[in-house]
Amino acid sequence: MPILSNIGCLAACVDTGKQEDIHTIPDAAMVWEGEHIVWVGEKADLPEEFKEHERVDAERRLVIPGLVDCHTHLAFGGWRAGEFALRAIGSSYLDIAKAGGGIASSVKHTRAASEDELYEKSLPILDEMMQLGITTVECKTGYGLTLHDELKVLRVYRRLSEAQPVRIVPTLLAAHIVPPEYKSRREDYIQLIIEEIIPAVASENLAQFCDVFVEETAFEADEAERIMDVATSYGLRPKLHVDQLADGGGAALAASLDAVSADHLEYASEAGIQAMAGKGVVAVSLPFATFNLRQPAMPARAFMNAGVPVAVATDFNPGSAPSYHLPAAMYMACIMQRMSPAEVLKGATCYGAKAIGKASEVGQLINGHKADFAIIDAPDVNHWLGHFRPNAALMTVIGGETVYSSI
Repeated sequence: MPILSNIGCLAACVDTGKQEDIHTIPDAAMVWEGEHIVWVGEKADLPEEFKEHERVDAERRLVIPGLVDCHTHLAFGGWRAGEFALRAIGSSYLDIAKAGGGIASSVKHTRAASEDELYEKSLPILDEMMQLGITTVECKTGYGLTLHDELKVLRVYRRLSEAQPVRIVPTLLAAHIVPPEYKSRREDYIQLIIEEIIPAVASENLAQFCDVFVEETAFEADEAERIMDVATSYGLRPKLHVDQLADGGGAALAASLDAVSADHLEYASEAGIQAMAGKGVVAVSLPFATFNLRQPAMPARAFMNAGVPVAVATDFNPGSAPSYHLPAAMYMACIMQRMSPAEVLKGATCYGAKAIGKASEVGQLINGHKADFAIIDAPDVNHWLGHFRPNAALMTVIGGETVYSSI
């Protein structure tokens, strides 16, 4: 039963209060047994029964819950570096997509990749994420868009979950775009999703969520409703990519579908924000995509003022957000979205966990939760995010086991 002691500051990030309330405990200690936390508080209040147990020295550093990246597209074939060059000289996301690039390009390369190739490409990425203090990652499909290839990617996620310690939450995103071969047969592709892909995924228990991209180049609101009706009947909880490139009423759609989260939301309307607040939908901010596509920043302050929890994630993918560095995305959220470091930390821990239905297990340093945490080489969260470095994480612990340490 180890004791993490000599903690300069511990941010418990409890799911109470406002977004900025990260429940810091100075001069703290934390005790865990097996996979779970059994005590957290000030060192002076450590119960007598724990005082003789093995000590782990935090060296007066900051301790945070393990970071939760609640929106990634981890397994994909190829990269889209050429699109970066095109955007740099003025091409838009829609221009590239309409010319056959974007998601359609990644679909081509992902279909050509074998399950083993996708697995071998993803495994070291998860290791590098773990070294950044990331302990839980949501992983979407969306680059297969056939029954075979969507199942292939989800089976990669299952293998990865069994092979390494980072917690993986799989999401079906077969409704990412209508693939090129269905361009003139849109309804046939929707029927494929409804009649074949969703039932097959559910039968193998390969995903926990179903996601739909609602946008001009992807799916319409009524199509999303049809897909989600079937997905929920099979036990897949709804998530949505919405209002990324224009206000398409996506935030309100997410509320009407009782979605766990709505992601992107750069163009969300005030009415949509209020609808999400009324239904408790988490807003997921994706600063890398906003930055790379030169979009207006997601109006995080409007969401928070309305009482909507704002999570922060990377949107890691081969094109619009080709980075899995969640601390960098957190830094960008502070600058671009006018979020305080405390608000961002809660967004990448407690609210990130809430966005993937895991708030009762991870994202908070409280009794009964998983002993997932990171030691950060900083005295507090303001210093950590205000003095950005390639990596300030010194130790990552998942389920009570040290999986990375440079101390």
